Amino acid sequence: MNNNTLMQTLGIEFIDVGEGTLVATMPVGPKVHQPMGMLHGGANVALAESVGSCGSIILLADPAIGVVGLQISANHLRSKKEGVVTAHGTIVHKGRRTHVWEIKITDEEGRLLSLCRMTNMIIEPE
Repeated sequence: MNNNTLMQTLGIEFIDVGEGTLVATMPVGPKVHQPMGMLHGGANVALAESVGSCGSIILLADPAIGVVGLQISANHLRSKKEGVVTAHGTIVHKGRRTHVWEIKITDEEGRLLSLCRMTNMIIEPE
C-alpha cells in the first residue's frame, strides 16, 4: 500500500494493527528535517494522517468504501534530530460517516513529541 506514495518517500512503515489501533514508524534524519536540523512538524502530520487514514481503511475492510481526511490538528510538544519516531493511532469515534482518530507520536524513550487528532469522512459507493 505504501509503494509510490508519500509514505514510501518518508520511510513510514506500519508495524502493528489491533482492534481500533494502528502503529507506524518513521525514520528521522535530514530527509524529514526543517532548516534548523530538527524533525519538520509537517512530517509528523504526514505520519499522523497516514496512520489515521489507513486505520479507517482497515476498520472498514471494504475496498469499495473511500476514506478522505477532513481535518487534522497537531500539537508539537518536543523535537527530535535523529532516530525513529512511532505513531500510535487509536479510534476515538467510529461513526457511519465519520471516524475520529487520536495519534500520539513518541520517540524511542516513549516521550510524547506530537499529539494529533484527525477526522475522516467515509465515502460510500453510489
